[in-house]
Amino acid sequence: MKRLFIDCGMGAAGDMLSGALIDLFEDRDQIIEELNSLGIPDVVFRAETTEKCGIHGSHLHVEVNGTEEDEHMHEHHHDHDHDVHEHGGHMHSHRSLHGIEHIIEDHLTVNSRVKEHVRAVYQIIAEAESSVHGVPVEEIHFHEVGTMDAVADITAVSYLLDKLGECEITASPVHVGRGTVKCAHGILPVPAPAAALILQGIPTYSRQEVEGELCTPTGAALLKHFVSSFGPMPTMISEKIGYGMGTKDFAIANCVRIFVGKEEAREAEVCELNFNVDDMTGEELGFVTGQLLSHGAYEVFTTPIQMKKTRPGTLVTVMCDPRDRVRMAELIFRNSTTLGIRHRTYNRMILDRRVETEETEFGPIRRKYAEGYGVSRSKYEYDDLAAAAEKEGCSVRELLNRIAS
Repeated sequence: MKRLFIDCGMGAAGDMLSGALIDLFEDRDQIIEELNSLGIPDVVFRAETTEKCGIHGSHLHVEVNGTEEDEHMHEHHHDHDHDVHEHGGHMHSHRSLHGIEHIIEDHLTVNSRVKEHVRAVYQIIAEAESSVHGVPVEEIHFHEVGTMDAVADITAVSYLLDKLGECEITASPVHVGRGTVKCAHGILPVPAPAAALILQGIPTYSRQEVEGELCTPTGAALLKHFVSSFGPMPTMISEKIGYGMGTKDFAIANCVRIFVGKEEAREAEVCELNFNVDDMTGEELGFVTGQLLSHGAYEVFTTPIQMKKTRPGTLVTVMCDPRDRVRMAELIFRNSTTLGIRHRTYNRMILDRRVETEETEFGPIRRKYAEGYGVSRSKYEYDDLAAAAEKEGCSVRELLNRIAS
């Protein structure tokens, strides 16, 4: 399994996350060219190498109609009463969530997966702002320059993660900073109310030596959407490290680090449970099998056997995580007629597995990879092949031949 770990020791913001992801690719200029071709209205991306406390990394600049907002200030520029707002002597329009949806659907030249990610992340932000200000989501209007800046950050992160391929994404607890932050509504405590709401359920902390806002609403929403779990860095073999730099200076290097690598091919334990029955129908055994598989069993299979009084019977074997042994036993007793279950634990050697989605002329099709111990192989997901073959009116084998050609 490919792993991606985000070190949030200095919080998270959209530009820092996207900068760290850009830093993972060999040709940064090519990535910036791709980002600038994604169709985000009036937005231009620009990356530069910056240094914090002797560490060099990438900082992503986003210009909207030639204007670049101060770091993170776009996160708080919103209004729910007006469509036009005067800022710094200039008139700026506002966009509603419906307007954001229009940008995503009609302007972004990205695949459907990336669009869904952008839509989901912005929905998290909009719902948080709605809750904080006590107004319906549809009445929230976002300052246009800041909104496009946030859409750009969210799109960049979504696009770059999709470009890296499927992987398990985890992160450290999030350092939120301390003190206050100035925004359009006045002086707010850190973390800002919207960010604090989004971060509910995520481990966070503050350190005395860092004064200021470290985790913005956009950064919090990106973590909330993409990260599967928060905790210490998992055991992994790092292959690349990206540094996304902030603009402010602190005693601690102001950056987000992203590690990309894989799990080492490893040994693991698996529990085997088996039981005999001679008084269940095929339909009843099929139901037991379905229940066990739907509740997390790795494998369930049957073997014909001879039982006492010369009756034909069935040996049912269940393979599962050792931690699920008792739960599997409860399901077996509840759904079968057996009076006893045998169990034992094996060590097993397993290959590192991952799934990536390939764009083909027949649509997106998932491909499963297995690697380790000097072996590397892959195969397409059968369900995706079957659905595409049915749509094309051909056999699965014919479809595979057409994909290969």
